[in-house]
Amino acid sequence: MFSRHLKYKFNFSSNAGKKLTSVIKRLGWKLHRSRVYQPKFSDQQLLLTYIGSFLGIAVLAYISVNTHYPLIAAPFGATAVLVFALPDSPIAQPRNLIGGNCLGAIVSIVLGHLFGSDPWVIALAVSTAIFLMQLTKTLHPPGGAVALVGIMSHADWNFLFAPVLAGSLVLLIFTFAFHNLTPGRHYPKHWL
Repeated sequence: MFSRHLKYKFNFSSNAGKKLTSVIKRLGWKLHRSRVYQPKFSDQQLLLTYIGSFLGIAVLAYISVNTHYPLIAAPFGATAVLVFALPDSPIAQPRNLIGGNCLGAIVSIVLGHLFGSDPWVIALAVSTAIFLMQLTKTLHPPGGAVALVGIMSHADWNFLFAPVLAGSLVLLIFTFAFHNLTPGRHYPKHWL
C-alpha cells in the first residue's frame, strides 16, 4: 500500500527505484505480518494506562519541583510504559525496575570515573549494563538508558540515589497503589 503511493509520487523508472519499491513492498508485508505479535489492549486498559502513566510521572515531577530533590530522569518515561502498559511483563516487576535502573547507574558511574565520557564509553556502559542485568535476572530496558544518561551527564554517586533509586522507589510505590486500587488489576506478579 505504501509502495503504491510512493510509486505514484516519485515515478521510479530507474533500476534502483524498482529495487527500492520491491524492498518497501517486502518490508510492508513483514511489518503487516508482525502486527499479530503486538499486544492488544481493551479501551479500559488504554484509559487506565493513560491515567496511570500521567499520574505516575506527574507525582515524580511534582515532588522534584516542590522539594528541589531530583527524582525524575528520562529513563523513567520508559519505565512508565512498562509498569502501566505491560504490568504483567517480567521486565516490569519490582526486582527488575529497581535492580535494572540501579545497575545502569552503578555501571555508568564506575565507567565514567574510569574512562570519561567518550562515545565508546557510552556504548560500553549500555552493553555492560545489559550484560549485568541479564546475569542478575534484573533486565529492565530503561536500565540501559540510565547507563547512557549517566555517562552523558558525568554522573557521580549521588546519581545512584537521586534520581535513580529514589525515583524508582516512588514510581514503584505509586504503581503498586494505582494497580491494586483499580478493580481487576494487580501488581506485581512477583516481588523478587
